[in-house]
Amino acid sequence: MMHLFRFSFRTRQLAARPLAAGSPFLLAWIALAAIASASAAPVGEFEQATDVGKISLAGSSEFSAAKRQYRITGSGANMWAKEDAFQFLWKKLSGDLVFSIDVAWDGEGKEAHRKAAAMIRQDLSADSPYVDVAVHGDGLIELQVRKEKGADTIGIRTPIKAPATVKIERDGDVFTASVSKSGGPFQPVGALSLALPDPVYVGLAVSAHNAKNLETAFISNVALKNRVVQAGEKRTRETSLETLVIATGERKLVFREGGSFEAPNWSRDGQRLVINRQGGIFTLPAGGGDLTRLNTGAIDKCNNDHGLSFDGQWLAISASAGKDGSKIYVLPATGGEPRLVTPTGPSYWHGWSPDGKTLAYCAKRGDNFDIYTIPTAGGVEKRLTTAEGLDDGSEYTADGSKIYFNSERTGVMQIWRMNPDGTQQEQVTTDPNFADWFAHPSPDGKWLVFVSFDKSVKGHPANQNVTLRLMPLAGGKPKVIATLFGGQGTINVPSWSPDSTRIAFVSYRNVLP
Repeated sequence: MMHLFRFSFRTRQLAARPLAAGSPFLLAWIALAAIASASAAPVGEFEQATDVGKISLAGSSEFSAAKRQYRITGSGANMWAKEDAFQFLWKKLSGDLVFSIDVAWDGEGKEAHRKAAAMIRQDLSADSPYVDVAVHGDGLIELQVRKEKGADTIGIRTPIKAPATVKIERDGDVFTASVSKSGGPFQPVGALSLALPDPVYVGLAVSAHNAKNLETAFISNVALKNRVVQAGEKRTRETSLETLVIATGERKLVFREGGSFEAPNWSRDGQRLVINRQGGIFTLPAGGGDLTRLNTGAIDKCNNDHGLSFDGQWLAISASAGKDGSKIYVLPATGGEPRLVTPTGPSYWHGWSPDGKTLAYCAKRGDNFDIYTIPTAGGVEKRLTTAEGLDDGSEYTADGSKIYFNSERTGVMQIWRMNPDGTQQEQVTTDPNFADWFAHPSPDGKWLVFVSFDKSVKGHPANQNVTLRLMPLAGGKPKVIATLFGGQGTINVPSWSPDSTRIAFVSYRNVLP
């Protein structure tokens, strides 16, 4: 805005002097005044159009009231890396918002990665923190984020291609992107927490992906709803249950409600999902539908540690009971009165042996948490790990040859594995930037999925930026398959579909009533 102020000041100076008609200086002044006036005028529902960053070819923004369509032309090298260059049609807003658009391009264009985006930005500097959901010229759709001023941009892609409606939502500090194909339901792209103090710049952005080009996007069906938080309003937890196709990365929203639920498992026939909801065990159809509470008898305050046996006949649960804390029980998968397996607590279930004869779990005995096993029928527990610090998340492979677990024995939580008798303990993940928890081997023995926190996070609390990472069970480099706002309960129990094609997980956001 300072360049407009300086220009305005200069025009007042010039107005005090008589200028000859037809003077080149006067003509230039009139042209610049027209540009300034146009750039400052509202366009549609937005306040102003601005070129952001290093621009050699000026952009423009127009609105057709008859078509309810924005025509935005932008140049610029990119919206990416440490700084951006683009045409931005914006207005300032505070509070929560929901912002969705459809994008079409004028012609084939010169750059496959030209971008049109619904953007939320801290300011108009080229290296400002921001979040957007961008539609590329080749149909790629991506959630883009710069977390700090001058930092590198990160991208979270969806396999769904344009044409599609894209949406970005702001709930406090949590930003969620989703996409709808052909008018279908919105499916998640990704979510994360980012502090952008109010007010923010919200609008439509177009970059040519080439400083020497101009690209034009037609943006329609623009829907922007804004809600300012009122004094005394408090946010409440909202939880979403999703499934993700491993081969494509496509995510599907299965169930969402206000409140908390956690820890999804898959039934062995692939037809239902099992979750913990406020201490009760519930099931629902894997494709979405109503919740049904499972009868767990006298045990009605379950932890979020539960799972089905490999044959699908039995359910193990953990529940607080008495002064010893959590203990482990087994009951029929269809419901019934639980039978106590671990008389000593605290004990937290995490894995069945493939033959159903042994349970693996995390337990605190003395001052340390370690991995133990015990016969499902009951008996004497066996301690498998003895390292200082927390060992947790024990789970058998489908062939019974290994138990995977997470351990902080090296200083940062990482994934480990061992033989079922506790021998040959070896580290699996070694990335010092991540704290890795709850590794789940796929039923077909090919993959390992786990949740990763930033290395600075202690424990596995909720309301965190986390990623789900996938790696070959035989070894290899992990890759991120989902970025979300979650943590505790997101994927802490076995969550593979029985055919090893999908995983189930939960994410959170804190919404206004």
